[in-house]
Amino acid sequence: MTFKAFSDYLLLEKNYSQLTLKAYIGDLEEFKCFVTSEFDTNTIDDVNYQQIRHWIVSLVESNITNRSINRKVSSLNTYYKFLLKVKDIEVNPLNRHRALKVSKKIQIPFSEAEMEQVLEELHAAKDFEGLRNRLIIELFYATGIRRIELVQLKLTDVDAANKTLKVLGKRDKERYIPLIDSVLTTINTYLIQRNSLETIVDSSYLFLTKKGVKIYETLVYRIINAYFSTVSSKVKRSPHILRHSFATHLLNQGANLNAVKELLGHSSLAATQVYTHNSIAELKKVYSNAHPRSKK
Repeated sequence: MTFKAFSDYLLLEKNYSQLTLKAYIGDLEEFKCFVTSEFDTNTIDDVNYQQIRHWIVSLVESNITNRSINRKVSSLNTYYKFLLKVKDIEVNPLNRHRALKVSKKIQIPFSEAEMEQVLEELHAAKDFEGLRNRLIIELFYATGIRRIELVQLKLTDVDAANKTLKVLGKRDKERYIPLIDSVLTTINTYLIQRNSLETIVDSSYLFLTKKGVKIYETLVYRIINAYFSTVSSKVKRSPHILRHSFATHLLNQGANLNAVKELLGHSSLAATQVYTHNSIAELKKVYSNAHPRSKK
């Protein structure tokens, strides 16, 4: 079978993005090249687990991280599940495969003090770029949205009357996030500057460059890194760390884990629990100060 049917399945039935689709097909093509070279076959539909293991070993020997290897094998697994679904194979060769162990990376969020410092610095912004950057940081911290979700925001996604933001998440799943008054004020101020741009090409999008075109992911990363490098010594200063900060600070203030899960757009609670390590540290501090037996 060609990968075209699988590609259509991911795009039309699973609602995967073009970026994810490209990664999946890339992994399949890579594995196909391997089996062609090593086992003299031009199809991956009827391989056995031993052949897949040979590929995994070759990836390990190439110093590819276990996390990346697991992602590649996951692409294969999705493909074989699809072949089972359309009855092209009877057994998934990865049926009993166990993922390689990976060390859990603990992402350290920005502190509340660091957030306040950056927002204070941006408070005096009056020009277009300054206001845009301020709104980007305020939105990340107030909503916990992903970078791609922010880039794709449309003007119509902001509902000022109901104080909500419509976000299109993974697999085109919509969710609505409340907007606090200070963010709505910044949105209104930014829109005045946005509407006064000489040229607006991508008129439907909320965030634009000075040239009037839709903002892009690399620029968003550079904006976050630039502002937070002045107040934070953390190695990683990215939009994703702002997402961590949003979730961690909510949990530290007693927010319900399920509520945070919905705000983040996670499909399972397990994905949200990664943010609890910092709130546990906060709970320990509260416990130590409050419990009678812990007092000296």
